[in-house]
Amino acid sequence: MVVPLSGATRPEIPAPAPAAVATPVTAATLDETYAANRVNAAEASRMAAAHGDRERATADRAMADPARHFLSFDGRGAGLATEVFGDLARADRVAVLVPGSDTSIDTYDRFRDAARALHERLTRQAPQGTRTAVVAWLGYQTPATVSTTVTTPARAEEAAPKLREFVRQLRAVTAGQGARISLLCHSYGSVVCGRAASHVAVDDIALVGSPGTGADTAAALHTPARVWAARGSDDWVAEVPHVRLDLLGTTVGFGTDPVSPSFGARVFAAGAGGHSDYFRPGSTSLANLTRIVLGETPEASHG
Repeated sequence: MVVPLSGATRPEIPAPAPAAVATPVTAATLDETYAANRVNAAEASRMAAAHGDRERATADRAMADPARHFLSFDGRGAGLATEVFGDLARADRVAVLVPGSDTSIDTYDRFRDAARALHERLTRQAPQGTRTAVVAWLGYQTPATVSTTVTTPARAEEAAPKLREFVRQLRAVTAGQGARISLLCHSYGSVVCGRAASHVAVDDIALVGSPGTGADTAAALHTPARVWAARGSDDWVAEVPHVRLDLLGTTVGFGTDPVSPSFGARVFAAGAGGHSDYFRPGSTSLANLTRIVLGETPEASHG
C-alpha cells in the first residue's frame, strides 16, 4: 500500500527516502511491506543518531521493532507513518484513525496509544467470528495547534486525496473479506475527513472533538456513509467559534458544529472527557466508537 508521502521536510534531521515496496500491496505481500518499512525506520534512526538528534532516533528505533507493522513510513521532516494493529488481510471490520493537529513522529506515541486502545476494545467486544483491525493513518502533515494553518482548510485539502487513495487501496487489500471500513476523525482530522467524504468508500464517518468539517450539514458531505459526531463535556473545542469566513481570499474556520441539530449527524455520547480523551480506555466515547466500528448502534447523547 503506497500512500503519497510529501510532507514538508526538516533538512536538519536526515532520513532515507521511503522504502520501495511492491505495488499495489496485496494481502499476500503485507509481510514484505511491513519488513521493508521496519528496515527503513531502523536506517532513519541511525541517521538521526549520527546527526545528534536522540529524540528522533529513539522514536524511529521504536518503529523498527519487529512487532510493529507499518504500511508506510517516511522519517523525513515531521514524519509520516501508517501503522496496522491486527490481521488486516483477514479483517472484516477495519477502523482508520485520522489524527488532528500536532501529530508527527515525535509525538506519535499518543496517536499509537489511541489506536491500540481501540484495537484492544474491539478484540474484546467483537462477536465471535468477527475479525477486526485498526489503522493509525498519519498520512498528512498535520498543522500545529498554535498556528494560522490550524484555522484554515489548506492542510485538509492537501490530505483529502491521500486519504481517498489510501482507503481505495485498503479496500483492495481487504477485498476477500468485503470489510466494513470506518473513519474515526479527531479534531482537525475531521476537517480532512470532511474534505475526503464525497469520494471515499467507507461505511461510517465518526467526528470527535471536531471544530467543523467545512460543510454546513452532514448531507452536504455527499457521502452514503453514516455520519456520527460526539464531543466530551470537558472538550475545549466547544468554545471555538463555529463559523466560516472568507478573509482576503483565505477561508478561516470550518462552519457548523457537527454535534448541533442543524448539522444533522447522528450524535452519540462521549462522556465527560476532554479533547484528548476520546480513545481513553474505559471511556464512554471509546465504547461507542467501538460499537460504530462493529456496525452496532452507540449510546445516544443526552446532552
